[in-house]
Amino acid sequence: MSPAPLIQQAREHPEPQERSRPVPRAMLVLAALLTTFGIGYIAHSELDGPPSFGDERVHAELRAAQGAGAAAADGAALYAARCAACHQASGEGVPGVFPPLAGSEWVSGSERRLAAIVLHGVTGSLTVKGIRYDGVMPAFKDQLGDAELAALLSHLRAQWGQGAAIVTAAHVGETRTRTAQRGTPFDGDRELASLQ
Repeated sequence: MSPAPLIQQAREHPEPQERSRPVPRAMLVLAALLTTFGIGYIAHSELDGPPSFGDERVHAELRAAQGAGAAAADGAALYAARCAACHQASGEGVPGVFPPLAGSEWVSGSERRLAAIVLHGVTGSLTVKGIRYDGVMPAFKDQLGDAELAALLSHLRAQWGQGAAIVTAAHVGETRTRTAQRGTPFDGDRELASLQ
């Protein structure tokens, strides 16, 4: 004869068991219907249509047009897509991390030097508005064409009350050709100060 259960054991409920019906049939039918619907939805969706998020423009629409009569590159959209994550939408940057573009002597100074910075990037110590920044800015020479860079740089020079002269695709092309042999980013203040 087995001993009587303890009071603590008598309080416990037995472990649940699935027995012969582990999942209700209604749930199995619902899962099958949702799976079928999902496959059908994906199979009939328009994959090369415009994106449904953001401003609904694709990368091809942001690129500068190559043919005559086509629309020019959108400098504001390029800034939002390529630069705002670091330098912020306001152009104020992130203190101690990413330098500001608003009021920057590098942005409002020589358009060819600004083009060289964006083409090849910068590493090391860079002083902006009297504050030293140590970081890395990527190069965009392989990602953006001359007209795109000109639109982007002109946007920077016109924003935040800077009112500097626009940058043309010819300025960017000339700078690209003049610095074509360069394979590394500029070494901050040390190299950029002498660049005109």
